[in-house]
Amino acid sequence: MTSVAAEAITDAGTGQLVLAAVLGIVVVVLLIAWAKWHPFLALILGSATLGIVAGASPGATIDSFTAGLGSTVGNVGLLIALGSMIGALLAESGGADGIVNRIVNSVTGSALPWAMAGVAALIGLPLFFEVGVVLLVPIVLLVARRTDIGLLRIGIPALAGLSVLHGLVPPHPGPLVAISSLNADLGLTLMFGLICAIPTVIIAGPVFGNWIAKRVPLPVPALVLAGGGNAASGDKATSGDRAGGGPAGGQDFVDRDDVANPAGRPDALVDEQLPAGRRNPGFWPAVLTVMVPIVLMLVRAIGELTLAEGNSVRGALEVIGEPVVALLAGLLLAMWSLGKRAGFDRQQTLAVIGGSLPPIAGILLIVAAGGGFKQVLVDAGVGNVVADAAKDANINALVLGFLVSVGIRLATGSATVATITAAGIVAPLAATLDKPTVALLALAIGAGSLFFSHVNDAGFWLVKEYFGMTVGQTIKTWSVMETIISVVGFACVMLLSLVV
Repeated sequence: MTSVAAEAITDAGTGQLVLAAVLGIVVVVLLIAWAKWHPFLALILGSATLGIVAGASPGATIDSFTAGLGSTVGNVGLLIALGSMIGALLAESGGADGIVNRIVNSVTGSALPWAMAGVAALIGLPLFFEVGVVLLVPIVLLVARRTDIGLLRIGIPALAGLSVLHGLVPPHPGPLVAISSLNADLGLTLMFGLICAIPTVIIAGPVFGNWIAKRVPLPVPALVLAGGGNAASGDKATSGDRAGGGPAGGQDFVDRDDVANPAGRPDALVDEQLPAGRRNPGFWPAVLTVMVPIVLMLVRAIGELTLAEGNSVRGALEVIGEPVVALLAGLLLAMWSLGKRAGFDRQQTLAVIGGSLPPIAGILLIVAAGGGFKQVLVDAGVGNVVADAAKDANINALVLGFLVSVGIRLATGSATVATITAAGIVAPLAATLDKPTVALLALAIGAGSLFFSHVNDAGFWLVKEYFGMTVGQTIKTWSVMETIISVVGFACVMLLSLVV
């Protein structure tokens, strides 16, 4: 992935550029956190404020913004769309249910929290956080009802598995934005992200879940329907990054019930009775479909590290491991291994794929506008000012990226906005770093973007409503869990920086 190369759009001094950056960010923060505007509009107006205060002409500011917007959509938007299509097929075919049931039904007792963390991380690879929550929460509630383990001991590991993957591992939007902005190597970032994800999920999931469950006892709420509604109240949880109830955009293209077990069978978590012509795609086909794009991108990274340039094998690995190629291969495989094997005809398969796109329109708009905001920051010279200041103050680039991301996250509540803004500010520093360190910088920013989710974050309310918690209970559980993920993830990044 490459960033947009552009000439400076202003010759303003350091003080004016710092003021422009501060005011631009303040506009974004106030419009999102106070005025409750959509981040897409807030980022556009923040970019305009930044350009005007920096002394750039309106035309130059617009050109810089649109160049960044187009580059980001080209680099990131395509990958988000392909990942969403794979995720929709995984959800609608019943493949995700099959993975969950196979793993959870195979373990009992104290191993269940660990199983929930593992299955959440696995299905979280291609699924957006909110979709993963919708799929997993009914399972969490049913397991909690069947056992005496406790809701949080099972629920926290599941949420941790989803959140860690969302913040640290591509092809999720946050890591992809950081990779694009910093011109980082996706394969290296993926490999380092997976290394950091394992201890982070363990500590923030089963370990913290076991500890907090003893201090925040929760009754198991009414079962949550697949579309996000509560069986008792009919309420729907909402999220700023997700529209509609079903995983494929507000409707289920297949007739299935994610939570009902009318026969009360103790040996099954969900009703496995499928409509006529339908069949379970199978556990291993679903797992392999999820893993194919990840494996292809990892193989490319390993090839680039171990094989010399010009080597024919390395050249082939670079092609098949190109993110677009890897995700497209995963999608084509999913159309057969999940769609056809589940009994979908061609029309149903295409309906699921097409239905996966409307829910991500908001995400794509935010990411695109954030790319424009980042480009105005870069073209105005703000990044160079920050880079020079960091060098003079001898601040480590990884620490700087993490702290900037934390600040924006706390102010806006948006992990994506935090990632975009922080990456734009520290982008000039990335040009002075080697490839492994740039990949770690992308992860440091991603870790910072997860810090202390609170009342200005849509995910906070999503979790609160699904688990039937008060605001105070949600802060003690979800918010603290997110902070642990952020801190532990960043600590892993710093440890990796000592050896790469």
